[in-house]
Formats: sequence, structure tokens, C-alpha cells
Amino acid sequence: MIKKPEEYKIDIREQMRGGNGTVKIENFVSAAELNDKGRLFGKIILEPGCSIGYHVHEKDAELFYILKGTAKYTDGDKVVTVTAGDTTICPTGTGHGIANEGDETVELVALIVYE
Repeated sequence: MIKKPEEYKIDIREQMRGGNGTVKIENFVSAAELNDKGRLFGKIILEPGCSIGYHVHEKDAELFYILKGTAKYTDGDKVVTVTAGDTTICPTGTGHGIANEGDETVELVALIVYE
């Protein structure tokens, strides 16, 4: 099976998880296509000033692979800068958030899987 970009489901989220601005999510596959072992595999786009607020993953884990740009990533109680090529890992029971505080768009691939 092959999916083309025009087949991706697009989600637009305002103030996602208490963050700022509008977040665009291009869902590459559905939960069913992940064999219901996850709920997201897609690209997240953060325009300048946009963020996903800090939140805890109680029953799943989330990974980000940064494709483009520079962002501030909150990893538990510390804030670090992430750039293209970095991978972040938020295991089950921990929290994270991400913010685009720069002047260029941040793009990342996100994967959320169940424990």
C-alpha cells in the first residue's frame, strides 16, 4: 500500500495542549493503519511563535524527529534547543512540550505509540 500526500488527513489545532498559535498536523496514516498500536505518525508544522504546550504521556510514548528549523524542547524539567536531525523521546509517564521561538518554520515527524 502506498499513500500519497493528497490522501493525508490534515488537522489544524489552535493552542494545542495549551500552547500558542496554530499547529498543523499532516497525518501520514490512521490509527487502524498502525494496527491500533499508536495514534499518530505524521508531520507537525510549527510556524514562528507557535508551540505545543507541556503535557504528560500517561499511556503512550511520543518521539519527534526534527526535519527543519530550531525549537525549544521542554524535556521534563529542562529546556533544550533541538535542530534538524535531532530525535526527542518522551517515554510513557513523562512530559514534554515544544516551541518555535525563531523566525523560520519548524517541521518534525511525530510518532505516538501505546505502551
